Amino acid sequence: MTPTEQLAQRLTPPAVSPDANGEAVRELAGRLRTLRERTFTEVGRVVVGMEAVTHQFLIALLAGGHVLLEGVPGVAKTTLSKTFARILGIEYHRLQFTPDLLPSDVTGTYIFDRKENDFVLRKGPIFCNILLADEVNRAPAKTQSALLEAMQEIQVTIEGTTLRLPEPFMVLATQNPIEQEGVYRLPEAQLDRFLLRVEMGYPGHNGEVDMLKLHSRPVEEVNQVFTSELILDMQRQLAAVHGTEALLHYIVDLAEASRNHPDLALGASPRAALCLLRCARARALLDGRHYFTHADIHAIALGVLGHRLIIRPEAEVEGKRVADVVQELLNSVPVLETK
Repeated sequence: MTPTEQLAQRLTPPAVSPDANGEAVRELAGRLRTLRERTFTEVGRVVVGMEAVTHQFLIALLAGGHVLLEGVPGVAKTTLSKTFARILGIEYHRLQFTPDLLPSDVTGTYIFDRKENDFVLRKGPIFCNILLADEVNRAPAKTQSALLEAMQEIQVTIEGTTLRLPEPFMVLATQNPIEQEGVYRLPEAQLDRFLLRVEMGYPGHNGEVDMLKLHSRPVEEVNQVFTSELILDMQRQLAAVHGTEALLHYIVDLAEASRNHPDLALGASPRAALCLLRCARARALLDGRHYFTHADIHAIALGVLGHRLIIRPEAEVEGKRVADVVQELLNSVPVLETK
């Protein structure tokens, strides 16, 4: 553990928020900690060893953001996403991205109805609460761009008509990091729309044995834990999670340090700083706290910044990885004492 992390753990929790909704946020924090544990239990009925990934899904859900899920084939990316949607109890659609997929296949289009003698809207799969964009990097940039407006504005424009999407709305996009042929690299503008990038690895030896045992019998049905109304209420109360001004300065210091890092061609944007704040608040709520600390910022820094930072080619040649740079930033930026 680095000295910075040790100091972050020693920090005294900040005082109770002066916000009038402070009591409601404390009650929500206690309830969310219970819901988090129930979610882990339900996911464990279907997928083994995915508590950390599920935790990041919940953070993104509370923060009202989207997730880019990376992992090699066969590690249950799609299964986990479907299970998570069932637990939330909201409408879920899956869209398999392919090289010949058109933007209208995502958003929908107007078709002529002979019975009505008029054009009617045939909505695409994006009209749902959770969209699983499976293997999103298989589609060309024109089709990928169909997601941008939806992810940022929670709306789509079809032939000049703007339509709102149902809320809550969340995109879970998967991609295979080892494929090189037949895939299209996600542009930086699209990557920046994802709140978190989550890497799914292998479950480990014991975890894989548990998986074999689990799937040696019929898989149990998961129970619904959330409702759409509860999710929207949690998202509305997120801004009331308390954090001192020193923590806001610390987030900005991290962003500014990334822009001046010698190994980075592109640092964190102001949007990245906002995402750090939202995720830190969401993580605190899930831990049962109505305030967030430096430890929350450290825990979600890689997930928020990892896909937004661009390493210089010469640094890549030397073997530098984004995770190394993020750790250097956390070690170099001084932790400010909260008051």
